Amino acid sequence: MQITNTVLMIAPVRFGFNPDAAETNSFMEADTGLSGEERQRIQNAARAECLHFAEALRAAGISVVIVEDTPEPHTPDSIFPNNWISTHSDGRIVLYPMEPENRRLERRADIVIDLANRFGYAKTEDLSDFEETNVFLEGTGSLVLDRTNAIVYANRSSRMHSAALQEFTKRMGYTAIEFTSRRSNGGQIYHTNVIMAVGEGAAVVCADVITESGERAAVLDSLRKHQGVVVEISEAQMDEFAGNMLHVCNSIGEKFWIMSSRAYNALTKEQIVALQHNSTLLHAPLDTIERYGGGSARCMLAEIFVPEKI
Repeated sequence: MQITNTVLMIAPVRFGFNPDAAETNSFMEADTGLSGEERQRIQNAARAECLHFAEALRAAGISVVIVEDTPEPHTPDSIFPNNWISTHSDGRIVLYPMEPENRRLERRADIVIDLANRFGYAKTEDLSDFEETNVFLEGTGSLVLDRTNAIVYANRSSRMHSAALQEFTKRMGYTAIEFTSRRSNGGQIYHTNVIMAVGEGAAVVCADVITESGERAAVLDSLRKHQGVVVEISEAQMDEFAGNMLHVCNSIGEKFWIMSSRAYNALTKEQIVALQHNSTLLHAPLDTIERYGGGSARCMLAEIFVPEKI
């Protein structure tokens, strides 16, 4: 099962620029020099964007589980839960090792317990011990999953190490397609999910940033074989978060590509038509979250793949 009709979101209470994450995330803008009042306005705007986004999803018939963040410990990136948790249709939850130390505080046992009680998740695969040896694998930020075909696409970076990837594939029964990407200026691209998205019957990818021709061909060949429709985006479009999408469905099986308004506005008419062949494009403004958090729509959604208990 590639897509789900239920997602987990975290409503932020102390959102803001995270200098620890900024060391390897070039998509975010620093808030240095801003007053406390201005930082509070950023938090308020990010929370409003998050809640509006959740309501847009619900209006489309997509189930949203919203959990409130906690004031302490301070977790400025908690709005991006997909980096520390993923759930799977076989009843397992996976917890991941995070590079920024303050992001490790986002892992919450109460959320794991609630998901187990509410949805019946029976087992947790905890990979977070890799942090002790400075080896990282940041969830479905570092991993883009083709769940139907048990293929994981993974961009090598300081946040995605092969040793942790191999442990994930061993435990979860996936085959990995690894690759290295770079910006045109030589800079690192921190997460795979800003480069590409895999849906049911379609995929989006910025193949231009995959540096080695053989790896680029392997990614494209696999996507064409398994997803059929492959929408290639440019590096400029990637910088507008056009690769940071998630394919979901609603309660009656209608399919949606979820993205930010910034990402949607970066797409060409031809790309929109290609994605609309089996889905509706749903977008919401996430400008504050993208600007100061360096992540977008997909990063805000952790999929839930087991039906809620009745």
